[in-house]
Amino acid sequence: MKSFKNYMKLNEYHDNSSMRLGNELDAGINPVALANPAVLKRLNAYVGTIGNQEYLLPEHALHILRSRLMRVGLGMEDPPVMEGKSGSFDLPLNKFGGRFGKDGNTPYDEFLNDDGISHIIEGGLTLKVSYEMMPKNNSCKLYASIV
Repeated sequence: MKSFKNYMKLNEYHDNSSMRLGNELDAGINPVALANPAVLKRLNAYVGTIGNQEYLLPEHALHILRSRLMRVGLGMEDPPVMEGKSGSFDLPLNKFGGRFGKDGNTPYDEFLNDDGISHIIEGGLTLKVSYEMMPKNNSCKLYASIV
C-alpha cells in the first residue's frame, strides 16, 4: 500500500478545476446551518426548481423534493391530496427528524420534543407549496419555497 501512489496516474485531460469552482461557489457554507440567510437563499433556489416543469402526478414531484431535502437533513410530512384547479398548503419542516430527549434546560420530569429547528429559528421553517392545473393538458405546475 505504501507504493500505491506510484501506480496512480492523474488524468491529463481533467485538471479538477470544476471541483475548485464548486468549492468557491459554496464558499464553505454548511447546508444544515439554517439560521444563515445565505443557506436559506440557496435552499430556496434548490426547492424553487420544482416549478421549472409540469407534472402528471404532483404528489410524486413532492416525494422527489422530500428525498432531495433529506440529503441536507430536512424532513416533512406527507403532502395532502391536491384537489381542484389550484390551491396551496403548508408543510412544516423538521431537522433530522426533530429532537426528543433532554438538554441542559429540560426539567427532570419533562422531555424535549420539537422539530429541531424552532430553537434556532423562531417558529421553525415551513415549505409553502402552491399548485395549479393546466387546462390544456391536465398536467400540474408546482411552486414551492421555504419560509
